[in-house]
Amino acid sequence: MPKSIDLNSDLGEGFGPYSFGNDEAMLAIVTSANIACALHAGDPEIMAQTFVRARERNVAIGAHPGFPDLWGFGRRRIPFSNGEIERLIAYQIGAAIGVAALSGQKIVYVKTHGALANIAAAERSVADAIARAVRSVDPSLSLLATALTEQVRAGEAAGLRVHQEIYADRGYDEGGQLIARSAPGAMIEDMDLAASRVLAMVEGGSIITASGKLLATPIDSICVHGDGAHAVSLARRVRSVMEEGGIALASFMT
Repeated sequence: MPKSIDLNSDLGEGFGPYSFGNDEAMLAIVTSANIACALHAGDPEIMAQTFVRARERNVAIGAHPGFPDLWGFGRRRIPFSNGEIERLIAYQIGAAIGVAALSGQKIVYVKTHGALANIAAAERSVADAIARAVRSVDPSLSLLATALTEQVRAGEAAGLRVHQEIYADRGYDEGGQLIARSAPGAMIEDMDLAASRVLAMVEGGSIITASGKLLATPIDSICVHGDGAHAVSLARRVRSVMEEGGIALASFMT
C-alpha cells in the first residue's frame, strides 16, 4: 500500500464571464490541478487567476490541452491529423507555460483532456504525437496518463516521466478502459461507493472493472472531475477516505 497518493482535478474551465465548477473549493482539497489551456475551455485571465490560487494553496499545476471545441467542451472527436494534434499540444503547453510564468508558477506536467485523451488511450499513433509534443516543448515535463493505456506506453517510449491515474467517478470496462459516457455504468454518482472503490484500487494496486475483475497497475494519482454537480463533495470524501485509510495526500511531483 502506498504511503501517499496524489488527488487531481480539471480546473480553470470557465470562459470569459462564464464560471464552471468551484475551483476555489477544489484547490483547498486537491494536490494537483490540470488547468485548461483556452481551446476546449479557459482563457488567459482564468488561467492566470487559477495559477495564482494554486500557488497560494501549494498545489502543483499541469497543462490540460484538448481539442479546440468550446461548444462541445472538448468531448467531441475532431478529425485532425497526428501532425496537427502534435502542434495543437505544443501550442497549448506553450501558452500554459507563458501564463504560468507571469503568475509566478511553473507547469510541471501535462494531462490531455476529454476526447483527445480517450483517443490517445486507445490509439498509439495519437499517443505518440502527444508525447512528442510534450518532449519537444520541455523534456522535463511529466505526463499524467490514464492507467493501462497507450498514453503510458507512448510516454515511456518518448523518455518522459509517466505517472498513471485512475478516476474516482468513472466506471471501467473489462479491458481497463473508461466506459463511454453514453453507456450504462460510465459515471459513479454514489460518493461513498466511489470513495471506497478508489481506496480498494489504491490499496490493491489494481483497477476494478465493472464485473469486479482486478487489473494490476501502478497508481500515482486519483482524478475527480471538476465539472460534476457534486465534484467538491466527492473530492472531499475521497480525500477523507484516503487519510482514514492511512494514505497521505501529496502531489506525484513531490
